[in-house]
Formats: sequence, C-alpha cells, structure tokens
Amino acid sequence: MKEYSKGIYVKFKPEEVEILHNRMKEAGVQNMSAYIRKMALNGYVIIPEWLDLNQVISFNDLKCREKDQQGRCSDYN
Repeated sequence: MKEYSKGIYVKFKPEEVEILHNRMKEAGVQNMSAYIRKMALNGYVIIPEWLDLNQVISFNDLKCREKDQQGRCSDYN
C-alpha cells in the first residue's frame, strides 16, 4: 500500500456525497480517497470503454464453445 504523508479532510453536503457516489460508480471506482485524489490532482478520471473489445471476446468465446464442448478452443490454446 502506498504511504501518504498528509491527510486533507473535506466536508460535503449530503446531496454532494450522493453525486460523488454516482460519479464514482460511473467511473467504476470504489475507493473514494483514490477518486478524490485523482480528481484533485488531474481534474479528470479516464473511463475506458471497451464495448467493441468485449463484443469480440464474447463472439470468440461463443465460437470456441461451438467447436469444443469441453470448454477449450483448439485454435487458441
């Protein structure tokens, strides 16, 4: 775990905490300290979108299952 030398405390209104949680969920981040640190230092969090890659992987898995009912794809293993 990284060691941080200084703690900075921030207060939020309840509605701001809800917004913060929603934005963390959108970014796929569960660690609030890491999220706030990244936003404070960089001003943004990059959310990679891999929809096309996920579709290719799903298609490949489907084809592998069709070829080999044992769960192995002989073309790739």
